[in-house]
Amino acid sequence: MSTQGEVKQQIKSQVREPKRYSVIMHNDDYTPMDFVVQVLMEVFNKRQEEAVMLMMMVHKGGKAVVGAYSYDIALTKIRTVTALAEEEGYPFRLTVEEQ
Repeated sequence: MSTQGEVKQQIKSQVREPKRYSVIMHNDDYTPMDFVVQVLMEVFNKRQEEAVMLMMMVHKGGKAVVGAYSYDIALTKIRTVTALAEEEGYPFRLTVEEQ
């Protein structure tokens, strides 16, 4: 078979990476620093040094971005942390923002 007369078509794939969303922790006067560090290590998979640094950023600056994820994962992490905080009686607040 000859392919000389055939026109080859290129199909462009429009695969896009999902949008990223920042998870933001907010400071309050009630949630213990140890709890925040523990959450950062267990839920956000941060090493202890990074978790302490982020906790201090939240404490001193009022808030800090602690990770960037797809929307569903960001919401799941927020729900997980909120449930843990509620179990302990802490008013800990996290929000999500599109990057």
